[in-house]
Amino acid sequence: MRTAKERLPVLTDQGLADQFLKEQLRPELFQEAAQNAGQELILNLRPDYDHSYYFVASFIADHLRYFVSKLR
Repeated sequence: MRTAKERLPVLTDQGLADQFLKEQLRPELFQEAAQNAGQELILNLRPDYDHSYYFVASFIADHLRYFVSKLR
């Protein structure tokens, strides 16, 4: 059984062709903040993907499998 204080790794996917990447999303800052907080981060940077439905649809199954595995 997991404790209330246990930190699970955060899973994030980011499209590298996203028009908001450099000025708004800035995943490198999120990665730095996670590292400074001691929070494990799984950051998948996806070439040729943007911020579209296709991007979400491409990786949603990976995220569902990941979170289901953490419930066990």
